[in-house]
Amino acid sequence: MKEKLIDLFEYTHHFNAEMIKIISENRERVDDKTIALINHTLNAQQIWNARILGEKTFEVWQINPFESLEEINRQNFLKSIDIVQNLDLDKQIEYQNSRGTKFENSIFDMLFHAVNHSTYHRGQINSLLKQNGINPVLTDYIFYKR
Repeated sequence: MKEKLIDLFEYTHHFNAEMIKIISENRERVDDKTIALINHTLNAQQIWNARILGEKTFEVWQINPFESLEEINRQNFLKSIDIVQNLDLDKQIEYQNSRGTKFENSIFDMLFHAVNHSTYHRGQINSLLKQNGINPVLTDYIFYKR
């Protein structure tokens, strides 16, 4: 199970980087919603990692300096891998969502959600890229594995 989660985070890191690259190459044609979504995608992974580790979280919709996105993506990846390798994935973690509501989930469920969430938002970003005349990035998992 840990090996598959590591693989999914490698996939997530790779295609987040590809999205950052295509957005960077087309900044003059990219709209504010695209910038908000790539930030939100990265922020969410940071938030889930931080909840697991008891660290300070980003704001859900904070806009980070564009030049910091690659490093945020890298740090998210490294922290996620460290969590997978060193923590009990069945351990239950109590946390509060961005509205202050308390929840409890397993580390595995939190990490799997982070992967799934980023996939969803990369799809949204691809739709926006296409609307702005930019060829979308083929981000399906199977393309990553070929």
